[in-house]
Formats: sequence, C-alpha cells, structure tokens
Amino acid sequence: MRDFVVVGAGPPGSRFARRAAEAGRDVVVFEKGTVGEPLACSGHVSDDVWGYVPDAARDRLRQNRVYGARFHVGGPGSTAYPFYKDRPVSNVIDRVGLDRTLADCAREAGADVREGHTVLDVDERPDRVAVEVRTPDGDVETVEARMVAGCDGPTSRVRRSLDLPEPDELLHGVLAFDDAPDDGDLVDVHLTAPTFFAWRIPRGDAGVEYGLAAPPSDDVTAMFDRLTDAYGATTERFCSGAIPVGPPDRVTTDRAFLIGDAAAQTKPFTGGGILYGMTAADVAADAIDPGDPATLADYESGWRDEIGREILLGKGIRRCYSLPEPVQRLGLRALSGEIGVHMDRPSSFFSATHLRRLFSRSDPPE
Repeated sequence: MRDFVVVGAGPPGSRFARRAAEAGRDVVVFEKGTVGEPLACSGHVSDDVWGYVPDAARDRLRQNRVYGARFHVGGPGSTAYPFYKDRPVSNVIDRVGLDRTLADCAREAGADVREGHTVLDVDERPDRVAVEVRTPDGDVETVEARMVAGCDGPTSRVRRSLDLPEPDELLHGVLAFDDAPDDGDLVDVHLTAPTFFAWRIPRGDAGVEYGLAAPPSDDVTAMFDRLTDAYGATTERFCSGAIPVGPPDRVTTDRAFLIGDAAAQTKPFTGGGILYGMTAADVAADAIDPGDPATLADYESGWRDEIGREILLGKGIRRCYSLPEPVQRLGLRALSGEIGVHMDRPSSFFSATHLRRLFSRSDPPE
C-alpha cells in the first residue's frame, strides 16, 4: 500500500510529492495528461517562486522582469495609474516549464509521477483509500494508499468524489498570446471586467499575454475580444479555465485532503494560486502523517494560519474592483506611485516600508 496518492501534477501536487518523498514516504502522482498541458494559468509570479525550483532553472524559466503595474479604470487609452518599485517586484515565467521542472523535482526525490493517468473515482475506507485510475492504455486499475491528496484543480474529482464543499465561486478566465516581443517592465491592469479585471503582461521575447476573468454568466469571450481589439493585438493559443475564489470551511476528510486550486487556496484579488498552493503543500508535508488521520487537523489549521489572513485581506481588495468609477479613480490617484507592497501578501500594505512611502508623499502623483 502507498502512503500517498497525489492526484494532479501541477505546482501544489508536485511540491507536496517532492516534500513527502524526501521525508521517506511512498508517493505516486497521477496526472491525467502531459504535465503542464493544457496551459490554463498566467505565468506572472513573485520572486518567491525561486525558492521552490533549482537555482539552475531560473534563467531557463524566466521570460521577463516586472517592476510594477499600470492600473486603468477604462481601456488601453484611459488614464494610467502606476504602482512600481525601483527594482523588479515579480517575474514572467514559462508556465509550462515551471510545472515540468517541479514534476522533475518530485521524480528526483523518489515520487512515482505518472502522466496520462486519469483518476475516475476515490473510495474512502476506514483504513485506506482506493483510487480508481484509467491508464494510457485504457485499462482501469485500483491503487490503494493510506491517504489521497487532491491537487487536481478547480473542478477537483477528489473533492467531488468525497463530497467536500465547493469553493465560494468559480470565475471564468481566458488567456491568449501575441508573439510580438515586448520587454516592457510594467503590467497593465484594466478594471473593466465585472467584479474582476483584465490584464496585459509583457513576456520579453516570448511576446505578450492578454487575459481576463469574470463571473461565468457574463460574456467573457466577447469582453476579451474587445480588450485585444483595443490593443490592436493579434492573438493565438487561446486558453480558458475556471478560477476558484474563496476556500470552503473544510478541505479534509478522514483520509483525504485538498491542496491548491482544489481547495481554492488562491488570491481573491488576482486569482493566482501558484505560491499559495505550494505554501499549503509545504504545510501538508510537514503536518500530515499518513498513518495518523488525526494529523489532517494540523494541516487544516496550519495552512489557514499561513495564508488565511492574506486571503481575507485579498477579499477586501477585490471589493474595490466594483466601486463606482469616480471612487476608483480617486483611490488609484491617491495611492499610486512607488510602493512597498508584496504582490502575494496584502498585509504588506500595512508594512512600515509601504506606510512610510505612502505618507511621505507631499502630493498624489499625476
């Protein structure tokens, strides 16, 4: 019997598998397709990502450095309100390459990572879990383990098989790419999508990423087309997917636990979940003993201690996206300029560094 079956080889699944294997656990990871494909997530991340990959992978994965963002209440021609630092604050990375690098790290640590294996069902029993898997040949096998980690994204099969609560909401996100090189150092954010936003990310020689997210009931694709038309962009490699926002009250059962998008461990104000998911994966690897189901409670409380406050503050930021336009403009004008804020930690808004910069301004920037 395995110690852990991990469902999904995205960043949270691969990170947990690596850490668990390094601790001597017997781990198998099932990825339904090829690791990293299809792409359904932006590659804009903070410098913290480099703590999870080998140093040698940095130059290969990094596509561009970003110093801040320009916020717009309207389209590309509207007034821009810049938020920036005098040094890079984030990176644009090869998102597929990141997934494959993290999966390779899990393999090197001893985890058995299997691509082309689709999990069909999870049956939780008193002393184990039985995971039904379809192999690349079409055969159906049952793999038993002491516990199962659901790292299988916003529409998690593990979550639904075990009747765990759903995220508070699922947004509809779309991405596409223009191959024209752009080494600009600022991201553009447009507060034009209902309850969320649209974005333009320069990726250096890799081109430009355009994206938008909004509630599924809205015509997301039409709004996205209006965004790219306004920029005069010619895009290809269109991607679409769900973005979970708002973790449920419970992400564990007696022998199962969710990590990453499956648990809606995402930033409510951007939808990004790479760093939050890997943070939770580390908590899980440290807290959970597959032979002791009681340790799942330590994971449940531990990940909330690590990122729960940031998620709560992030909800407050997101509410600002729906303020009346005059209020948005006033707030952006008052707050824009040099910042001391970390893109993954809303609590950093209240840091001494940022507050000093904020209150040292004699006049709001134009």
